[in-house]
Amino acid sequence: MPDEASEDRESQPTTEPYTPVFDTGQHRQLPEPADTGEQAPPASTPIPRTEPEDAHRDAPRREPIPPVALSVTVPGRYHYLKWWKLVLVIAGVWVVAAPIGLGLFYWWYHSTDKTPTVFAVLVYVVLCTVGGLMLAMVQDKPLLAALAIAVISAVFASLAAAAPLYGYYYCQRVPHCLAGIIPY
Repeated sequence: MPDEASEDRESQPTTEPYTPVFDTGQHRQLPEPADTGEQAPPASTPIPRTEPEDAHRDAPRREPIPPVALSVTVPGRYHYLKWWKLVLVIAGVWVVAAPIGLGLFYWWYHSTDKTPTVFAVLVYVVLCTVGGLMLAMVQDKPLLAALAIAVISAVFASLAAAAPLYGYYYCQRVPHCLAGIIPY
């Protein structure tokens, strides 16, 4: 009885095994840079190409590969932010966020129906969070990254601005307070 594996080999043609060739040609020397004060990379010596005797005899010769371009660093574009710019951006956003938090707390404290106020606070928190995350996704713009940090932390600035007002309202009912806004 014939073997099933031998029948299977006969019904399907086989292919020759593929052996990859890793020979990419000669190593080329890098061109000498212009006299800019930079040191040139060390030149490598060309290695002669060895081909098998019968490989690609009829193939047309290709043009030589052009020399590799050297990288150029362009000054004037920072990938970081100076600390004082970060402080200015955060302070600018917090100056806008503080009255918002103060106004929202004032509205909440004096309203009889707190639902619209709480919804407005929720919308404000969501807008700050989503806006900061969208700004944080911009790449290679350090000023926008600082703005993202400031917008995400704007909720904290709003809370910090509303805290003294809360302390003032609380200290109107409690006799022992420091400076009229800090209960102890």
